[in-house]
Amino acid sequence: MTAKRLAGVYLRGVAMGAADVVPGVSGGTVAFITGIYEELIHSIKSFNLTALKTLFKEGPVACWQSVNGTFLLVLALGIVTSIVSLAKLITVMLDQHPLLVWSLFFGLIAASCGHMFKQIKQHTVQTWALLLSGALIAYGIAEVKPSELPAEPQWVLMAGAISICAMILPGISGSFILVLLGMYAHILTAVHQADFVILGSFMVGAAVGLLSFANLLSWLLKHFHDATFSLLTGFLAGSLYLIWPWKHVLSFYQNSKGESLALEQVNVLPGSFYTLTGENPQLVGCMALMAAGFLAVLAMEKLATKRI
Repeated sequence: MTAKRLAGVYLRGVAMGAADVVPGVSGGTVAFITGIYEELIHSIKSFNLTALKTLFKEGPVACWQSVNGTFLLVLALGIVTSIVSLAKLITVMLDQHPLLVWSLFFGLIAASCGHMFKQIKQHTVQTWALLLSGALIAYGIAEVKPSELPAEPQWVLMAGAISICAMILPGISGSFILVLLGMYAHILTAVHQADFVILGSFMVGAAVGLLSFANLLSWLLKHFHDATFSLLTGFLAGSLYLIWPWKHVLSFYQNSKGESLALEQVNVLPGSFYTLTGENPQLVGCMALMAAGFLAVLAMEKLATKRI
């Protein structure tokens, strides 16, 4: 890999890490719109018995090349860099400027829907049905009420295995799955405090889930390309409901730390948002950031075509 290609992969990893920190935004979406999604899935899938045989027969260098090791390592470094450096910042921004942040992400996801839709080569009754099904599934996930699991290694491991599958699916947010499981705050706290027991358990679970799910996803992309992309496009479109900026909270629940978090909330129009909450809907700023997010996706599409 050239230095230019390495830099491009690293920056993609940074963008994926930033997306994975935010509930409602998927790192898989970023991988897709920047042109590395299928390479990522196939590279992860290559960690199998064939790679192990290559290691013993031809040595570590041949094994490293067979699993596209340089690509995965550089991408992982970008993801880790972003999560460690941006986890606190994004959390603070979501707390202090939620409307503006969610507006940016709404623009990103809205444009990504169009990009993914273009990957469907033939539009049939089946692909349209799958697209609608994906949207309904994503909507259903958004409507699930949060629960909370204890921050114990076995539960963290399970949460890692489940959420990592969502993190590599465009449109399904792994962070949101962690919110539903009540693990989101635990994992962010573990990152801030360098709690290696919790982080280690999460990473082991993530590795198991990733290697298992990548094989299935790779097979689906190979044998049912249009059907798979139709379903994923639906996931992405359905997730727009979750990240709509203007929401009215109907009820709250308390987590294990005594914090009040939204339990039931509904999407409202900016004008209704002001009437119901008395807060400034920040319409001009939000619309500007939606547009910026939309244009950012177009820029990433061009970046992908240059293969950097």
